[in-house]
Amino acid sequence: MKLDILVFAVHPDDAELGCSGTILKHIAEGKKVGIVDFTRGELGTRGTAETRDAEALESSKILGLSVRENLKFRDGFFKNDEQHQLEVIRMIRRYRPEIILSNALHDRHPDHGRAGDLVNDAAFLSGLIKIETKDNGETQDAWRPNLNLQYIQDRYIQPDIIIDITDFMDTKIETIKAFKTQFYDPEFDAPETYISSPEFFETIIGRSREFGKSIGATFGEGFTSRKLLGVNSLFNLR
Repeated sequence: MKLDILVFAVHPDDAELGCSGTILKHIAEGKKVGIVDFTRGELGTRGTAETRDAEALESSKILGLSVRENLKFRDGFFKNDEQHQLEVIRMIRRYRPEIILSNALHDRHPDHGRAGDLVNDAAFLSGLIKIETKDNGETQDAWRPNLNLQYIQDRYIQPDIIIDITDFMDTKIETIKAFKTQFYDPEFDAPETYISSPEFFETIIGRSREFGKSIGATFGEGFTSRKLLGVNSLFNLR
């Protein structure tokens, strides 16, 4: 299956937090979008790997994804090395996306930055014909996406581009709330974490409002890029 957009996320719920509005918007436009999670989030204080699996499935239904996979890398201990790069390359070549979205290159969570670098490196290497990978026993063709952007979770990162997600903000919140063990739920008895307080949801909404205001919209999602971005016309900008 060829995808238009392939989203990589180191933890189940990272894509929902960082770019689910953008995912929803492009699916509504008829684009095919998939997510590849790197880990099952097994080191998370709240919930288990099994509950995260179920929550990711529920969120995927809300998003309307074409596919969602989990590479089952070790949460907290995966590396940006040959072994992991080849696994990511295999996913890129399997789905041949035009656009890749991934974790930020720098973040308060060390897994996020490491995952961002891993995807960035793998996206380049995936275009080299002398790197051989196999999928279901068949040799894969080289493939390099046209664009690789990083979604934002850390409030200190400034975006290079902002997408208007105003029409999809309510559903974005639904996808996040699908991860019941991770975020605020007064009926769930578990230790409180950085993301489980009711105030954390307010920061998500506030950040989306701030990004939206920057482009004359109500809500937005920000992305960074390692390369300069170009447009065909000044009239495509606001």
